[in-house]
Amino acid sequence: MAEVNSVRKALAILELLSDGQERTLSDIAHALSLAKSTVHNLLETLVAERILDRDSGSGAFSLGIKLIELGYCAQTGLDLVRIAAPFLKGLNMRFDETVHLVVLDNDEVLYIDCIESQRRLRTYSVIGIRAPLYCTSVGKAILAFLPDAEIHRIVAERGLSRFTENTITTEERLWTEIARIRERGYAVDDREHEDHLRCVGAPIFNAHGEVFASVSLSGPAERNTLERIELMAPTLLEAVKEISHRLGYRNRDLSRERG
Repeated sequence: MAEVNSVRKALAILELLSDGQERTLSDIAHALSLAKSTVHNLLETLVAERILDRDSGSGAFSLGIKLIELGYCAQTGLDLVRIAAPFLKGLNMRFDETVHLVVLDNDEVLYIDCIESQRRLRTYSVIGIRAPLYCTSVGKAILAFLPDAEIHRIVAERGLSRFTENTITTEERLWTEIARIRERGYAVDDREHEDHLRCVGAPIFNAHGEVFASVSLSGPAERNTLERIELMAPTLLEAVKEISHRLGYRNRDLSRERG
């Protein structure tokens, strides 16, 4: 309960400062009828997290840059789901396979939207679930277009754990796979995360030219042969290219981009 009350008090401070006016600790404590010691502790935490800024001269507080970043991420996420929706539907209708939309979050993929196949044997929705970058098609599609230094960091921190007999578990194999993905523009999960699934994924870029999301077509390996994956890939590439374009991406052919 104490944690909940602290959150509520922190939100009250943010609401108070949302009018754009700078306020001192005393101003905030008086306006919210809170003890100065309580407000001081909350302000110190909010400043440390860059949610609030403190003027070095007056000591007054105002909303910080972190809120702008969070607002941008929220808006981008909403824009992504809205913009991608018709393309996800189009892919689903054309191939009748499950289509997933994911975003990069904390060095993993986070599934944020899905349209399921109508077939009896199909991949089901996993909205809200997280998965590794190196062994899923959506993850590898993002990983391959990150800067090399970022890839090295993620591998060093996250490792390459085995999920199936096909999982890539060595850096040498991973870099070979990354080179292949960068060349053709899409990634394949050939039963690397789950034994019975084969998927194809392709990256989405934002207005700054950064990869931050991806889309996949996923289904049972017995139906989604490697030959069928190759047939679906060009349509998937066209879809993510158009989604990226509508998000403000203006670079050249996605299949030739480099991290």
